[in-house]
Amino acid sequence: MPIPYEFNPDIRSPFYLIRKAILKHIASHAPKLRGEMLDFGCGSKPYRSLFEVDEYIGLDYENPGHPHANEQIDVFYDGKTIPFPNHTFDAVLATEVFEHVFQLDETLLEIHRVMKPGAKLLLSAPFVFMEHEAPHDFARYSTFGMSAVLERNGFRIVSLEKTSNYVEVLGQLGLLYLNSTFVGYLHIIPLIGNPLRTFFICLLNIAAIVLGKILPVRKDLYLGLVVLAQKEET
Repeated sequence: MPIPYEFNPDIRSPFYLIRKAILKHIASHAPKLRGEMLDFGCGSKPYRSLFEVDEYIGLDYENPGHPHANEQIDVFYDGKTIPFPNHTFDAVLATEVFEHVFQLDETLLEIHRVMKPGAKLLLSAPFVFMEHEAPHDFARYSTFGMSAVLERNGFRIVSLEKTSNYVEVLGQLGLLYLNSTFVGYLHIIPLIGNPLRTFFICLLNIAAIVLGKILPVRKDLYLGLVVLAQKEET
């Protein structure tokens, strides 16, 4: 099953910069996850096709800010206890989930519990992005914050990557603003509205990509993180 357009958009999308970056980094680490796998906060399981695992189980929480109609959730849980025994999974995936978890330490301990010793956790989380799934949007994580919360809950960082640079962040924020104000309403103009909207979004995406490559690279501002961590063997 191909990755849905929402998570693998082309340059006509105002979310192109952030979604393509997440996909690129998740795909690069996907071959490292094997065996029995838990997709924590799975939603529609958008990245399922990237993983060749023995079993793929999607877990999610019934969230009023995020309806689950037409999603592929195998198991719902109460937000506190993951309904699986200790040492069940060889791998866990959690993409764009941890910003919606109010008590992340408690959740990480529970994820840690159901992972086998040496199992891998692959996650993505935003750093610069608008509030979403209100009111269940609680946190943004820097490299230092994410490293600290993982390490104090029994994980070793294998890889920690920023998904974008300073210029791409500015481009993405500009796209979000314009799409939610001016550009987003062009479709109401008969005949030419949608082509104009597509033109402006493509132009802004291309400008951000080109400027991000030719201007001095700074990564102290970035859209998000993709982290590969491992449960410490005991």
